Amino acid sequence: MPVPHTSGSFADLIDPRVKKLFYDEYKQLPSMIGDLCSVETSKDPFERWSEVGTLGDYPEFNGSVTYQSQSQGYDTTATHVEFASGIQIERKLYDDDRHSIWEKRPVALADAAHRTREKHAARLLNNAFSVDTYFYNNTEAVALCSDSHTTTSGASTTSGFDNRVTSALSAVAIAAARIQFVNFRGDQAERISLMPDTLWIPPDLFETAYEIVNAQGKLDTANNNPNVHYGKYKVYEWNYLTDTNNWFMCDSRVQKQWVVWFDRVPLEFAFAEELDTLIAKWRAYMRYSNAWFNWRWILGGLVS
Repeated sequence: MPVPHTSGSFADLIDPRVKKLFYDEYKQLPSMIGDLCSVETSKDPFERWSEVGTLGDYPEFNGSVTYQSQSQGYDTTATHVEFASGIQIERKLYDDDRHSIWEKRPVALADAAHRTREKHAARLLNNAFSVDTYFYNNTEAVALCSDSHTTTSGASTTSGFDNRVTSALSAVAIAAARIQFVNFRGDQAERISLMPDTLWIPPDLFETAYEIVNAQGKLDTANNNPNVHYGKYKVYEWNYLTDTNNWFMCDSRVQKQWVVWFDRVPLEFAFAEELDTLIAKWRAYMRYSNAWFNWRWILGGLVS
């Protein structure tokens, strides 16, 4: 593709025989960033979180108060990344464009920015089963969805520290995942209050997820048993989830506490025309990051 755009490369736009010429006619997909993350602004080049562990259970009082200690948790640092793009258009091509295509071209920069941001938000889920350090670094050094989570308190991680499954999405898999989810443990292996209420899926799993949460009776059986999942989950179908089989169960209440999107510099535009070459330039710039700093809001299905 030529850079800059010139009349020699886009002859159809100035050809009087061409009655109509289509450019980008695709409707933009709605943003899901605010559904997945807490969206905030940032005034610093990076953001950092550090966790402090919980207290243990009360011991019996035997005449003197037992004073407990809390453990320093893991640190998470999110570093904002710069993104920029632009277009160049020859003055002659812009003037002779019979279909007003080029005067609308700067809008394409906004569309591309929207798409880029959505892909980077979806990266949290698309890379949930590997250690991803593109935007952030977590000192636990374990994937978001893993069967190997650790703790700094010294408590046993034998039970309640696994938020990864391998079962394909089904009513049976959802039932088992819910039990696993509500049994997640805190940093001292104590029980914590969690309640999964959302499912994140790619378009390929929409029919399966819809049936699971909307059927009033049990699926694929002649029995008239009530469907325990009926109305229990909100389903988010996201076109930017790249694996056709993987799925995710979340607790939306704590999710917004532990997953953050930071806009350091919101999308901005600038325009200039070169004096000697008569080339018009439009450019767009944005700077942002996203991160999670506690894994206990999500369970991921890594399906082969």
